[in-house]
Amino acid sequence: MHLILFGAPGVGKGTQAKILSQKFSIPHISTGDILREAARAGSPLGLEAKKIMNEGKLVPDEIMIGIIKETLFQKRCKNGFILDGYPRTTNQAEALNNLFKKLSINDYALISIEANDDEIVKRLTTRRACKVCGTIFSLAEIDTLIKCPVCGSENSFYHRKDDDEEVIRTRLEVFKSSTRPVKDFYSSERKLVEIDGLQPIEMVSKQIISGLKSIFPELIPSN
Repeated sequence: MHLILFGAPGVGKGTQAKILSQKFSIPHISTGDILREAARAGSPLGLEAKKIMNEGKLVPDEIMIGIIKETLFQKRCKNGFILDGYPRTTNQAEALNNLFKKLSINDYALISIEANDDEIVKRLTTRRACKVCGTIFSLAEIDTLIKCPVCGSENSFYHRKDDDEEVIRTRLEVFKSSTRPVKDFYSSERKLVEIDGLQPIEMVSKQIISGLKSIFPELIPSN
């Protein structure tokens, strides 16, 4: 199964991707993580991507398409994958469809998780990341912690530049103007599942599975 998680920054795509990854035993591919790793490595591409992300803007299509193509041809993606953060433009969606054809991938769907802007801003401005492993947490998750629960690093939590409210508002405007048409692209192909992201995490997961059953009844058991 090949899934695309779609929605504004902070809507909960990463959380649901991890749940789906465990359920279906397919890798979670976060383009944000890939780009941040490139930025930490200090490569020319990484430094360029870092500057763009810090301004709350989209990384150019030619950069993203190249990264995704290289990733999907990896052995770990042979039996399926979950894309988190791509495509973000109709050009990227068309390029991804062309790539799917080359890979003979037909069992794909876009899961659109919805939430209002104010809730998204609230969620993102209260996030913290680990400087060492890059894992992102809510303040509630690390309220009394000194060590990162993922890598064990001490005093490594920090507020990322792209979680500043001004940057978040810019990202949301970019999403509305450039990324929303992607939803229409997949809706026309009847490959779209829409979910209310303001529900509890468990309920969001259940509704995603229910929506996928309607598209792939042969791939997902009823029980």
